[in-house]
Amino acid sequence: QVQFVESGGGLVQPGGSLRLSCARSGSIFSIYAIGWYRQAPGKPRELVAKITRGGIVNYADSVKGRFTISRDMASNTVYLQMNSLKPEDTGVYFCNGVQSSGESYNYWGQGTQVTVSS
Repeated sequence: QVQFVESGGGLVQPGGSLRLSCARSGSIFSIYAIGWYRQAPGKPRELVAKITRGGIVNYADSVKGRFTISRDMASNTVYLQMNSLKPEDTGVYFCNGVQSSGESYNYWGQGTQVTVSS
């Protein structure tokens, strides 16, 4: 059974930083990538960053230059460093496996809430 557990969210002022963690248990055979998704209130879930099995990273235009995805393979943990946060970054952040087609796996966790507000 694969499980993703997100942590590290919170309330931060605009311009601030947060570091999210995603711990994975279980194995996904030949997983293509791990992604961080964001779901803002009233909006669909969107992929904001992903890191492939080979270490290639990609970012949504809205977070490029501000967010950095990284991983610790020994502990099966993926991180999302978020800097220069904006109110529009507010939402629940999830991590999940990403297939080569771009579709996510169906291993959604509870997510972690990020609120950017003064």
